[in-house]
Amino acid sequence: MQETKRIALLIDCDNVSHKAIEGVLEELAKHGTVNVRHAHGDWNNPSLSGWAEKLHPHAIRPMQQFAYTKSKNATDSAMIIDAMDLLYSGNVTAFALMTSDCDFTPLVLRILESGFPVYGFGERKTPQPFVDSCSPFIYIENLMSGEGADSETPAPVKKTSKAKLRQDSALVKLLRTAVDQTAGDDGWANMGQVGSYIANNNSSFSSINYGYRKISDLIKATELFKSELRNGTAMYIRDPKS
Repeated sequence: MQETKRIALLIDCDNVSHKAIEGVLEELAKHGTVNVRHAHGDWNNPSLSGWAEKLHPHAIRPMQQFAYTKSKNATDSAMIIDAMDLLYSGNVTAFALMTSDCDFTPLVLRILESGFPVYGFGERKTPQPFVDSCSPFIYIENLMSGEGADSETPAPVKKTSKAKLRQDSALVKLLRTAVDQTAGDDGWANMGQVGSYIANNNSSFSSINYGYRKISDLIKATELFKSELRNGTAMYIRDPKS
């Protein structure tokens, strides 16, 4: 039986919206237990008032970092130190970084070298190097809570249409390659193995960024593959062009 991951969630409150925290915690619950929840920022700054309201309801520990100068981001440094302390503590087996700052890319790579996954959450403005380094990375716009101040329910995820999915050449190539590489002699590939291949070869990929909770739902939405159910539970797919 696989051990449940112990996840450390570190939040860069300076550049990521508090409205997505419910969705982020909900997503992380699929991977393990978030036993460390640290929110970094200068809590004297009125701009963090939205985050301040989220701390107690979600058992998030505020980590105070004063802004000593205007030109330097002390929060980033404090968050990196916190991550390294946790890395060497042995109390966690996975990390989640909620930030849109590319400066954390070296940190992600260092954590990955230690054999721990890093789940990334950030806004659409997040630079691609940071997105690509995480495993996986999810845009928080797809996890946002409603606009109401008291809303705790994530807004419905908008699904990308079949036409737009097919127009995404990189996505189509990724899916077809995954099916081709995992297919048996008969040309049929197990859906679970296809998903594993994608995760292993493009760790930052997440179907949620396209509006689909599961990779199987995304693949079905493209209507690029034939599918059949075997033994009542196992889904197999095949590329008609192969």
